[in-house]
Amino acid sequence: MKHLLGSIALCAILLGAVPVTAHKAKDSGPVTAPHGGQALTVGPYHLELVAMDGELTLYVTDHSDKGIRTDGARAKATIQHGTEKARTQVELEPSGENMLKGTGTFTINPDTGIIVFIKMPEQEAHAARFTLRQTKSQSAPSGEKKQHRHKQPAH
Repeated sequence: MKHLLGSIALCAILLGAVPVTAHKAKDSGPVTAPHGGQALTVGPYHLELVAMDGELTLYVTDHSDKGIRTDGARAKATIQHGTEKARTQVELEPSGENMLKGTGTFTINPDTGIIVFIKMPEQEAHAARFTLRQTKSQSAPSGEKKQHRHKQPAH
């Protein structure tokens, strides 16, 4: 009986020492961008940024591309063009189930870089750097905003 209790205690100690692995993000390769923006893996999220002149939309999904509700989320985007020191800040507000949107006075160019800081309720804050590169010229009818499609930068 003494040996049996000792064996049970040893098993409990050994099983308690087995490392438990958290969900790992998919590798940092390209992420599907179903809305035509640029998508990145950031912590537990896939973030897709669709940038148009004067408007930003950020879609938030999990690693299985299932939408994550953005109620109560806070996000801010910092927009910079090339090596210019001037930056534009845009607050992104929850809009729809898994989106955050923000507007401002800015244009999107092939050399535009956007850093997004996002804080979901009761989660750690994360930052993502989107380096937007126009993949093809698109002409928009007069009076419409021109949307720039972006691709994942090569690693």
